[in-house]
Amino acid sequence: MAPIDPRTADQGTGPTARRMILGAQLRRLRERAGLTRAQAAWEIRASESKISRMELGRVGCKERDVVDLLTMYGVYDEAERAWAVEMVKQANQPGWWHRFNDLVPTWFDNYIGLEEAANRIRTYELMFVPGLLQTEPYARAVASHGDPDSADENVERRVAVRMRRQKVLTGPKPPRLWAVIDESVLHRPVGGAAVLRQQIDHLLEITELPHVSLQIVPFDLSGYAAEGAFSLLQFAEPELPNIAYIEHGYGAIYLEKPDELEIYGRTFDRLTVDGETPERSRQLLRKFRAEA
Repeated sequence: MAPIDPRTADQGTGPTARRMILGAQLRRLRERAGLTRAQAAWEIRASESKISRMELGRVGCKERDVVDLLTMYGVYDEAERAWAVEMVKQANQPGWWHRFNDLVPTWFDNYIGLEEAANRIRTYELMFVPGLLQTEPYARAVASHGDPDSADENVERRVAVRMRRQKVLTGPKPPRLWAVIDESVLHRPVGGAAVLRQQIDHLLEITELPHVSLQIVPFDLSGYAAEGAFSLLQFAEPELPNIAYIEHGYGAIYLEKPDELEIYGRTFDRLTVDGETPERSRQLLRKFRAEA
């Protein structure tokens, strides 16, 4: 496999994606040189697992380590080495969510960065409206566990993170968002009837955007295709792997293997077949709005 051309690799992405791009380049260069992870680890006085995490973009890289690895891999081209060093610097810059690190767990920190870099997001929810589509009052009710009147500073900061994440949908290059939700979501009065009505109004408004689609899975087909929520992220950069993200109570799972992605891809396809069409879903939203 040919290595990434450092002169054409896209650097217009966030720090998480840059780590992954740099890691993919380091892996390709190591494989081209015919070296093992253990040999690379010895060169920078690290463990083999650290090399694996670096190549997967799971951790940041030190400039000295990257320079040493490039030398070991036989990379002496000044432009290529300068690109790698610059990527290290940019990848180690904190994202906007860094100031919320006391609230944002590590396993979700990576997701925010990947969400910003994705050019296609597919998501399924069966409990709440997807985070990228929530109104502020709805998000506050979720973050406060149904008691928004007692919301403290931490709740407000969690809401701020969610509202900031939504800017990705109105940026200059927004991703294609395809959301599927269970019908029960729209009958669950999170925050009360008034908050739910406002949330439905927002869904009607935001689904007018050409890059946002919403489908509703009706009650009679609920629970057949998927038992839990998940998201699928795709990226324009060919060196970034597609990812399936499954969140659970106190953590999350990131899946990248082709067979795992195929399973979730087929599941999402089944959900879109079971769900009402986007236009029919909008009609249902208007119906629910009138009844709420």
